[in-house]
Amino acid sequence: MNASHLLKEHPAKKALVFTVLLLASLVFAAPILLILMNSFKGKLFISDAPFAFPSAASFIGLDNYIHGIAATGFPVAFCWSLCITVFSVAIIVLFSSMTGWYITRQHKGFNKMLYFAFVFAMIVPFQMVMFPLTKIANIFHLDNPVGILAVYLGFGAGQSVFLFCGFVKSIPIAVEEAATIDGCTPAGTFFNIVLPMLSPIAITVAIINAMWIWNDFLLPFLLIGSEYRTIPVAVQYLRTGYGSIDMGNMMAIIVLAILPIIAFYFVCQRYIIEGVTAGSVKG
Repeated sequence: MNASHLLKEHPAKKALVFTVLLLASLVFAAPILLILMNSFKGKLFISDAPFAFPSAASFIGLDNYIHGIAATGFPVAFCWSLCITVFSVAIIVLFSSMTGWYITRQHKGFNKMLYFAFVFAMIVPFQMVMFPLTKIANIFHLDNPVGILAVYLGFGAGQSVFLFCGFVKSIPIAVEEAATIDGCTPAGTFFNIVLPMLSPIAITVAIINAMWIWNDFLLPFLLIGSEYRTIPVAVQYLRTGYGSIDMGNMMAIIVLAILPIIAFYFVCQRYIIEGVTAGSVKG
């Protein structure tokens, strides 16, 4: 008897599960709602009553948004965040998919070591390598909007290769052998046959890395700094020289920063489940 039958036979259990999931949803949604609510209030009212809804006295309309956009240079920061995110994700998906396919199909001892190296990279915290990384990036002139794409590829490849390897195992090798018999080169087999079949997991990898890169603060701050501000870096410049923060402006900019990635996630969320589920099936 599966879980769905149990829920149908026991309405009380179904109600309990619904209540638990509803409470969990509220816990995760509460910070976003709090930020949105305070983005329409004056900074004094945010400090005095952060959990209160905007009232006639505290409501200031779009003033926080207007001042925050002007103070942070939000349009330029948005363009830098968008360009870095889009190109980084595209590079990660392309190179990780090729690597995952090669490691899975070529059964060599070196490939097994390479696979474990990628898996190990998933557990290395960024804080452990950020100072050597900054020095190496300076030496090789990667401290610019183009060079940071290579750095993101290095950090994003571990998990991405791991996911692609699991998915490639579910693809029948007979399809690739038939393409080879028909005269396809390895590159032609990958781009014409394999890559289209990898689209579910490729979309999953793209979503995961897009959410990470869009919200990343440390790497852009360390490598490209204030010259090419991304949105998370631009938000920090709302802090004045004496440490004071205009919380109203900051709340407004945070709302503008999270809206695109939330919309992107809701549009593509079903592909995460489809990609991970398909990749768990071994051929």
